[in-house]
Amino acid sequence: MTRREWISRMGYGVGGAALAALMGEGGAAMGSGIQGLPHFAPKAKRVICLFMSGGMSQFESFDHKPLLTERHGQPLPDSVFRGRMPLGMSQYQERFQIQSSQFPFQQHGQSGAWVSDRFPYLAKQADKICFLKGMVSDAVNHDPAIVFMNSGHQLPGRPTMGAWLSYGLGAENDNLPAYIVMVSKRNADQPLSSRLWDSGFLPSQHQAVQFLPGKDPVLFLNNPEGLSDALHRKMVEQMIEVQQEELRVRGEQAIQARIKQMEMAFRMQTAVPEVTDISSESKQTLERYGKMVKRPGSFARNCLIARKLCAQGVRFIQLFHPGWDHHSGISSRFPKVSSDVDQPAAALLQDLEESGLLEETLVMFVSEFGRTSYAQGGASGKGGDYGREHHRDAFSFWVAGGGVKPGISYGETDEFGFDVVDGKVTVNDFHATMLHLLGIDHERFTYRFQGRDYRLTNVGGTVVKSILA
Repeated sequence: MTRREWISRMGYGVGGAALAALMGEGGAAMGSGIQGLPHFAPKAKRVICLFMSGGMSQFESFDHKPLLTERHGQPLPDSVFRGRMPLGMSQYQERFQIQSSQFPFQQHGQSGAWVSDRFPYLAKQADKICFLKGMVSDAVNHDPAIVFMNSGHQLPGRPTMGAWLSYGLGAENDNLPAYIVMVSKRNADQPLSSRLWDSGFLPSQHQAVQFLPGKDPVLFLNNPEGLSDALHRKMVEQMIEVQQEELRVRGEQAIQARIKQMEMAFRMQTAVPEVTDISSESKQTLERYGKMVKRPGSFARNCLIARKLCAQGVRFIQLFHPGWDHHSGISSRFPKVSSDVDQPAAALLQDLEESGLLEETLVMFVSEFGRTSYAQGGASGKGGDYGREHHRDAFSFWVAGGGVKPGISYGETDEFGFDVVDGKVTVNDFHATMLHLLGIDHERFTYRFQGRDYRLTNVGGTVVKSILA
């Protein structure tokens, strides 16, 4: 027997064991991750990432800057730019007038966190939250920035956060994917593609499964009309036998991934309808998430499903909510999009805490970048509409649960909110900290591809220890 034949037959045996598990005849569990992980005891077991797509303004949400109100309409001092050229479309502006927020801020909770009146429900959860005021990015345009935030690199093609965790830690539930994505169903001018939840060069079973609104959350999952369960089981079994023969002959990783995806799809037929059905939820729970929870594809409904997925042990759940690209119309558009997410996100935190899941679940509220303290175009007075340009040098996130200190604000921007003066957190730092909370040393968590060892944090990243509980 040649070495190639021996390896091929070993692969055939692995496929047979997986098929036996699929058909209820015992065998090894799927999705157990790679050997040696976690590197140390984790504080979090799973992640829920709430992604505000478009670049949410920190000045209308979580970074209170009274000086912008005092100097509204005045030119932003040249000293603030420190010799740098304005980025993005604002490089063509003649004036850079300071724009105040039209939404008042107040302090909340024992922590005294500053939150704008556009987030009244989240404000009540302030003592559960760690606000990161010193976020920075390398990218200032949407596509590279959103790809960077999700994969640690500005060019598409790298594995995304959830794919890395699916590969490294595997799944806690063999009947559901380790990585699930939901996108809010709403009008937005920024398209969101599957590149943002791709597995890149990792095996393809680690890419996210997207749950869609409506009666079929996963396309082509249900049996076609007239196909019995018994016939479907036989069909799946025969398809896997064909793939196992290919695996025996060729021994390619892609074939193993195909077998695993077929097996997962078969098991998901029962698990997915159950986890996406909210009809059994109490009236109190539905009211907690708000009136939009009954609308398929709403952020509210997706948050409730995310809580259910979390309870089922899904490793990485990501909710994209587009509509935050406010180059104009903040006064009229920001209240709408913030009300979409405020009550559901707060309900999610409360639900997780009451069920005992928040302690082991890291919740992240993020965007690809922030917004400028000066108006795009000219500043608008009270009651007028205004816009802000993209800004990568200072913006705000928040995180909660999963080993993070609650009720704190970390990082500070200058009085104009233009640069970080203390507690800077880069995208690589953010990813390194997330991995650390999951028990992973980001520098040791690598995957060899085309002769090089890659990692989520690329060649940077420092764990932000000050926010760890």
